[in-house]
Amino acid sequence: MAGYRRQLYRDDAVVLRVQKLGESDRIITVLTRRHGRLRAVARGVRRTTSKFGARLEPFGHVDLQLAGDPKGNTGSSLHSVSQVEGIDLYGKRFLGDYPRYTAASAIAETAERLTPVEREPSLRLFQLTLGALKALSRGEHATTLVLDAYLLRGMSLAGWAPALTACAVCGTPGRHRAFSVPAGGAVCPDCRPPGAAHPAPATIDLMSALTSGDWQVADATATGVRRECSGLVAAHLQWHLERALRSLPLVDRGGPPTGAPDTGPVGGGPAGDDGGAPGGHRGGRVLPPRVGVEGVDREMTE
Repeated sequence: MAGYRRQLYRDDAVVLRVQKLGESDRIITVLTRRHGRLRAVARGVRRTTSKFGARLEPFGHVDLQLAGDPKGNTGSSLHSVSQVEGIDLYGKRFLGDYPRYTAASAIAETAERLTPVEREPSLRLFQLTLGALKALSRGEHATTLVLDAYLLRGMSLAGWAPALTACAVCGTPGRHRAFSVPAGGAVCPDCRPPGAAHPAPATIDLMSALTSGDWQVADATATGVRRECSGLVAAHLQWHLERALRSLPLVDRGGPPTGAPDTGPVGGGPAGDDGGAPGGHRGGRVLPPRVGVEGVDREMTE
């Protein structure tokens, strides 16, 4: 369109992912407060002379000035970054901490998967993502607890919250021992499908505490309970996403050493739930080799 000038607008955002473009540019995927998830081109940020390249790294909370139509009705679907102000660059605090960096990577990837439509506002997910990264940076709670709390609450926002206080099939209230990912959570004896897991009662209590934000209960749980909870949460999320998250297998959950067999489904869940995440199966599974932060960084920039 002759004489068309791109509109300028501002919003604060969390940087979810960066991709290389050409020799010196990057495509930045951000989750904004008022405009949802969008992608923008940051020109020249890979040059050493760039004024704001260091501010556009994953996990940072930034104030952006963007050029483009906020509603995406005119012009290119890719906006352009014209100005960046760092509000809190959480990523700098994770660079030397493998568990927190991988957990932040899983949070960023989940936020992107939970916003399949660009420029669709999702204020609650933005606030949840920002709060999770802030909690990781402070280190007040165990890394895996922060991650699982984020995944459970993110699934609640998407309408996929697992049933914990009633049967997922018939709605019978009470604490039920069986848990089936395809069924939607805890199930009573009459509705229990074949292959359902039987987690410890403390595991269901932990999932409820993380969903409601009861950190006093969550912080007091044992390592084994946390690992079982993580497996159920990961399997439930990936079942509803209908695909695996690349960052979840890299998260350090304090489990067996590299190469040790694990009988749980994707994400390290309890044995016996062969109906968990897509691709789950019975029998042993060899954990992938642990990589350093550099390997995870390649995942975030691809």
